Amino acid sequence: MKPDITFDSIIIGSGQAGNPLAFFLAAQGEKVALVEKGKLGGTCVNTGCTPTKTYVASARRAWELTLSKRLGIYTSTTLEIDLKQIWQHKENLINSTRAGLQQGLEENKQIKVFNGVGKFLQPNLIQAGDDHLEAKKIYINVGTRPRIIPGFENTRYLTNESILELQEIPEHLLIVGGSYVGLEFAQIFKRLGSQVTVLEKGERIIHQEDPLHSRLVQEILEKEGIQFELQSNCLSGKNWGKSQVEVQMDCHGEKKAVRGSHLLLATGRQPNTDLLQLELVHLTPDEKGFIPVNEKLETTISGIYALGDCNGKGAFTHTAYHDFEIIKDHISGSKKKKISDRILNYALYIDPPFARAGITKTQALSSNESFLFAEMPMSQINRAKEKGETQGKMEVLVEEKSGLIAGAMICGPGADEIIGIFLTAMYGKLHVDVLKNGVFTHPTVTELIPTLLQSLQTLKQ
Repeated sequence: MKPDITFDSIIIGSGQAGNPLAFFLAAQGEKVALVEKGKLGGTCVNTGCTPTKTYVASARRAWELTLSKRLGIYTSTTLEIDLKQIWQHKENLINSTRAGLQQGLEENKQIKVFNGVGKFLQPNLIQAGDDHLEAKKIYINVGTRPRIIPGFENTRYLTNESILELQEIPEHLLIVGGSYVGLEFAQIFKRLGSQVTVLEKGERIIHQEDPLHSRLVQEILEKEGIQFELQSNCLSGKNWGKSQVEVQMDCHGEKKAVRGSHLLLATGRQPNTDLLQLELVHLTPDEKGFIPVNEKLETTISGIYALGDCNGKGAFTHTAYHDFEIIKDHISGSKKKKISDRILNYALYIDPPFARAGITKTQALSSNESFLFAEMPMSQINRAKEKGETQGKMEVLVEEKSGLIAGAMICGPGADEIIGIFLTAMYGKLHVDVLKNGVFTHPTVTELIPTLLQSLQTLKQ
């Protein structure tokens, strides 16, 4: 089959790795095809970080006003929530970001955008709509989509995408899945006025975290009135009347059901690699659908690379962008950057935020290495007390032999920003004494990091 157009490179997916890569390759003089089946910008811009954190900000304002009297501030009017206005604020932000991206692509004569699902026909031949595109190098950046578990196909359910289109606040929001996406939406809509019930099949929420951290986050959310049903094997869902949904569960061997006005399925994500016709080029994804890559993001097929969420090496905007940085480095840089350079780090954007970098306490205890450990509750930190936000704590793990920081967890005011202090020390391979002897601005949460480190002791079971 002959191609309609030949390019130097084809990028499938306009996400947080694909977009900067397109502009970079174009700057190198390449003729680039960018194939996108949906809206420009990928998950982060359209249905991920940008819109959800906009909702988090609105929900916090509502929470602050509701509890302002504890700090001596009294409101004289009843709090009113306008979800349509919150939605419009979100739309304005998304549209502005997407418009800027689109303008940049249209003005760049080296890049041509194709709207449609990109599918392989041959290792160097892609079908995009009615067009057949050829290139020596193909970069896959197709991202992921919400995973819909069996038993809910015929139920009126929402995903992390469709819930952002609601114009009215749910009366009772049921959330299947007690992990990061589900918990963020749980707090958002509870603060906006919904009754919220989280159904989690496991013994605890956010099971990837240390058990005590899972309990800490659950207690924070329970204090706001969010209800949890743990060990709930959610068997199926069904529509109940014209306006309600019902989730039927098996809880501790006892079958039960819970009804609500809305149902959010937050049961993980699956890669969009099944849309690519990978079998035609003998590229085999793993059992979860991710495309295996080496340290330089090369697949098993020469000239084909996989970036972003679809390679299973990270599920975050920052890891996707670093994938782009790896490709960039191996084209025109030192050719030294690799996936294993990254230190795992992320944040759960509940309020107060929960942030982590490096290994967990559980991982440290299961290793053959010796570690030092310290923790400090937010209730001992003046800045947290002054804000009236004393839930949470700080923890740190240090390699006893090297004195290098191996992991950190912060749950409390500004945790998503403060975790960067520990990350900087970890990337710089700074001895823990550098932070321990540091002098940080008062009054902040950060200023207690040296005090935290002064209490390091040998980690024991």
